[in-house]
Amino acid sequence: MFSIKPIRHYLFTFMLALAVQSSASAAPPEQTAVFAGGCFWGVDAVFKHVKGVSDVVSGYTGGSAGTAYYEQVSAGNTGHAESVRVHFNPEQVSYQQLLQVFFSVAHDPTQLNRQDPDVGSQYRSAIFYTSSEQQKIAQSYIQQLTASRTYSAPIVTQLVPLREFYPAEEYHQNYLALHPYQPYIIFNDMPKLRRLRIKFPELYQ
Repeated sequence: MFSIKPIRHYLFTFMLALAVQSSASAAPPEQTAVFAGGCFWGVDAVFKHVKGVSDVVSGYTGGSAGTAYYEQVSAGNTGHAESVRVHFNPEQVSYQQLLQVFFSVAHDPTQLNRQDPDVGSQYRSAIFYTSSEQQKIAQSYIQQLTASRTYSAPIVTQLVPLREFYPAEEYHQNYLALHPYQPYIIFNDMPKLRRLRIKFPELYQ
């Protein structure tokens, strides 16, 4: 007598494979955002504590590959800005939310070519957008902040397309977590983590 069990098994396996494939294709791909806001140590640490962020890398953006080295960038004439590359899951944290963290916690967007004790164009405030959608969202958000007079001084954040991102030297990566008791970290960067936890408790991790 002919058995339909093998056919049922085949159909079940086939449908299961389709379901897995469909689920994988439906999952939103990770997105990338790049921000510059002073020394990358603190900005890196802030975004590493945001839920939905899977990876943060400190690096250099705005100049050429030949000058993407700390000693040269520190001279302030390479065109580079100390920056961070953020990989995030848009289902867990939106680009808009990352902008909110960037503007209200990670740095002061009204300081021109400096950030607290650090001075030079390499410490400028900048958003390096990776798509036209990011550009529109960032432009709109800056306009909202300006219209609401959130800051007493003008926002000087540059909004420019991302060309290349060059990871910084290994000793700059995850710097705050590895040097939590360094005086610079204690006075300049630890307060940023406290502000993140207070202002965005739902995002803090």
